Amino acid sequence: MRAIVHDRFGEPEDVLHVAERPTPEPGPGQVRVRTTLATIHNHDLWTVRGTYGFKPELPAGSGTEAVGVVEALGEGVDSLAIGDRVVAGAFGVWAESFVADARGLVPAPDGLPDSAAAQLVAMPFSAVSLLESLDLAEGDVLVQNAANGAVGRMVAQLAPGRGIRVIGLVRRREAVEELREAGIEGTVSTSEDHWRERVRELAGDGRIVAGVDSVGGPAAGDVLSVLDEGGTLVVFGAMAAPTLELSSGDLIFKHTTVRGFWGSTVGRTMDAATRERLFAELAERIGEGTLTLPVSSTHPFEDVREAVRASLTPGRVGKVQLRP
Repeated sequence: MRAIVHDRFGEPEDVLHVAERPTPEPGPGQVRVRTTLATIHNHDLWTVRGTYGFKPELPAGSGTEAVGVVEALGEGVDSLAIGDRVVAGAFGVWAESFVADARGLVPAPDGLPDSAAAQLVAMPFSAVSLLESLDLAEGDVLVQNAANGAVGRMVAQLAPGRGIRVIGLVRRREAVEELREAGIEGTVSTSEDHWRERVRELAGDGRIVAGVDSVGGPAAGDVLSVLDEGGTLVVFGAMAAPTLELSSGDLIFKHTTVRGFWGSTVGRTMDAATRERLFAELAERIGEGTLTLPVSSTHPFEDVREAVRASLTPGRVGKVQLRP
């Protein structure tokens, strides 16, 4: 079978290529899935570079999310049948076929297009899990940077259904209008003078009790600076810098808590009932159109380097996907 692989760590557009690999056989509790469509995430590219929290042995496959059809069952699997359409969050899905644990697969909702199903787990589930972990009350205010990123958009779309208000921070002034055109209000550009006053104005009487940083560097300190006393700063990503620049005064005098969030760990340790409830919430929001999962472009496996370049394009709206 054909698979996208890399023999060394490096820039994805330099090291990724298509190679022939043996078709994997499912072991006990596993299934083999024939890939229909796969999605490129930032963490996939960090993994190829060797800079992510997970570092595979070389030569390595790649990709962590896809939609496909079950084509073989391992011993003891009775929860799925051959022909079922499923969504997988598993390593090595940028291949014509891949093996995954049956219990980790999610049945693709009827009527959900492959383009949306192929990105249902990583970003939407991370976004709704993040909101769940913050345990916010109705009327609370959340501030997040990278508001025009995939997770930022999803948090802004999911939060109103929970009664949570979201204020988004972006660097480019143009991004404020781009989000408004997508139906997302309450965004502030940190390139503007007095942007903190604008955040306070948008919050009104609401307490800014939580902030989410997906950028790192001084941007993390920007989020921290607008939190109210007793607030929590959650570090979700590090798109710009691997270190945080935080004011000790904001930490001390606001009695702020700082903690991390890694969707992989949260998803692995979450109980089945909560997991099922959150996926039902996502399906409901997608069905009613309040949660959108746009696609920027789709590329065949052989054009993976071009797909990577497209995924790294600033201002891109929607995910870049790969088709066998």
